[in-house]
Formats: sequence, C-alpha cells, structure tokens
Amino acid sequence: MKIRISWSAGHVTATLDDTPTATALLAALPLQATAHTWGEEVYFDTGLAPALESDARQVVEPGTVAFWTEGNALALPYGPTPISRGWGSPRTEFGGESRLASPCNVLGRIDGDPRALATVRGGDAVHVQKV
Repeated sequence: MKIRISWSAGHVTATLDDTPTATALLAALPLQATAHTWGEEVYFDTGLAPALESDARQVVEPGTVAFWTEGNALALPYGPTPISRGWGSPRTEFGGESRLASPCNVLGRIDGDPRALATVRGGDAVHVQKV
C-alpha cells in the first residue's frame, strides 16, 4: 500500500504496512490538511480518531510514518524533535533519534530520503493520496 504526500515545494511517497490505522487512513484518502512542524517532524490533522495500537512507539527512526492518536494527526519525523535525546547528535542514517510527542501508531516508512520533508513549512497545504 503506497501513498503520496505532496506540498508546494515537493513530495514523498511512503509504503504502509497492513495495520488497522493504515487501513483507516487509506479509506479516508484523498485528504488535504495544513502542515505543522516540530523540530524535524511534519504533522497534520487527518480528521481520523483511531485507537492507540498495542505496538505504538514514541522513539522511531527518521522516515517512519506514524499516527499521533492524541492529535488525530499523521506524524512524519525526518530527524530529531525538541524532546529527542542527543538533539543534534547523529545516531542514524538520516540524523538523530526521532522522539515523538507521545507513543504513536507506526504505519510504515517514507520511500527514499525522508529529509525531503525539510522543505515543508508550517502553514503549507499538504495533500495525501493513494498511489
């Protein structure tokens, strides 16, 4: 299952796993939202309200596609966030740890370099569609 996330300055594709939240997201596509940024993470409201899954995680690899159930938002970390340990200390292929605001459902991974998300600015219109 693949999705495309696009904004005025670029786009990424992502491969989703077969999870209840990924299935709910795919059923809601296409969607448009307003981007927010938090450190090296882009997140945006989806209008969905799935339950927290048993394998939810707070610390993920950059490029993880996650769903923040507390904010009903897709969370796309591409590097460290303000609460990451070792902020500014590279630990992974794409940068430091990505510590999300709270445990999130893991849906899949960005295809290729997730640092393409660095061109997203708060307030940008973001479009998500099936590929």
